[in-house]
Amino acid sequence: MEKIRTRFAPSPTGPFHMGSARTALFNYLFAKKENGVLVLRIEDTDKERSSPEWEKDIIENLKWLGIEYQEGPIRQSDRIQVYKKHLEQLLEQGRAYYCFCPQEELEAQRQEQMSRGEAPKYKGTCKTLSKEEVQKKLAEKTDSVIRFSAESKTITFKDLIRGEVKFDTGLTGDFVIAKDLSSPLYNFSVVIDDAEMQITHVIRGEDHISNTPKQILLQEALGLSRPIYAHLPLILAEDRTKLSKRHGDNSVARFKNEGYLSEAIINFLALLGWNPGDNREIFSLEELVKEFSIERIQKAGAVFNLKRLEWINGFYIRKMPIEKLAELCLPYLKGVGDIPFQTLQEVAALHQERLKKLSEISEIADFFFTENLGYPKEMLLWKDYKEKDIAKALETVAAVVSDIKEKEWNRKKLEEVLLKKAEEIGDKGYLLWPMRVALTGKKASAGPFEVADILGKEKTIERIEKAKSLLDLG
Repeated sequence: MEKIRTRFAPSPTGPFHMGSARTALFNYLFAKKENGVLVLRIEDTDKERSSPEWEKDIIENLKWLGIEYQEGPIRQSDRIQVYKKHLEQLLEQGRAYYCFCPQEELEAQRQEQMSRGEAPKYKGTCKTLSKEEVQKKLAEKTDSVIRFSAESKTITFKDLIRGEVKFDTGLTGDFVIAKDLSSPLYNFSVVIDDAEMQITHVIRGEDHISNTPKQILLQEALGLSRPIYAHLPLILAEDRTKLSKRHGDNSVARFKNEGYLSEAIINFLALLGWNPGDNREIFSLEELVKEFSIERIQKAGAVFNLKRLEWINGFYIRKMPIEKLAELCLPYLKGVGDIPFQTLQEVAALHQERLKKLSEISEIADFFFTENLGYPKEMLLWKDYKEKDIAKALETVAAVVSDIKEKEWNRKKLEEVLLKKAEEIGDKGYLLWPMRVALTGKKASAGPFEVADILGKEKTIERIEKAKSLLDLG
């Protein structure tokens, strides 16, 4: 049986996108399940837009996500001579030719055809030029491209996701395959690469489906084998339009930097267009390899639901050992001074249930690591109580907690003595609301007992006294 070989072939022309990551993941899952090979091919023949920076971004994020390739990276820029040999073959056979038509002329043709309701295609003006005319124009350095002489026929291929697909190549016309012998374009170079790298399955986005008949025509002209195709559904924004830059930064680096976990992103991406056949939503990478099948990939577009990603990420955060969570939270607390790791673990444990992404730790727990909370005194007020009443409440809290011995200072003891005092007063919020605001400077936060436990006795009393000093004692 032929060994399964897939490829992930990104262009290093910008940040590694979540859509590209999903394509890489589906190729990886398919190859891994079939004991096959995944090839990483960097399609960098666009010299103006390709950058080593973006290639590095692709490779580093694939590694971070756990998507392993067995061959590569193979760079197209290192294979120019290979493409040149095949271009010369097509030119020699008369299956390709030089086109010298000016851009303005081609655009005028295009507009005219569209105005008549026709599919725009090249008229073949340069197809009949003699060898002498071609050589003369090349010697004069007339601007040119190389076109493929496309046979007009019906191309039929089986798509593993969409079933049988048919295209009338007569609507395409003679398409451009290279700017010159050293500058092949996508549809040409990809055909050569897939053949020479013995790719058996091409799993890629639906936006490439219109390229497939052109590539099949080239395969036939060059006598190359045809791989099996599977075109993945588009990823849609929540407004159900194609996910694009106008919907914001959807690079893998952005989500990584915001504190989304690699296992959560993998889990989320797998469910964009694929389902396990039941209601399960949580899968490890190993489980996905076991469960994955192309037959369960849907045809319809998959909506990129950020809230779903946050929910999945929160699930993985809640399952994480506290030591690891504390380590991962540390980079988001830079600039707050030296943090004892024990304290960081306590803070992480306190907020573990609430975190949807790691970066939130700097916002919801910053009060542990700053001296000046900087909140307006109005936040301390509770119901219709006057400032002097709230000052009295804070005074009461300070007196109660001052009586707790250092060795007994913990959440349980704080809760016990303060709730007892609140029962005596008859209004729990009167004591605990201003206490919590005094300790955190926030309207919403973890509870005052848990916060005070971590802050310690001295800092707790200090913050209560500072809050009291803000109020008018009238």
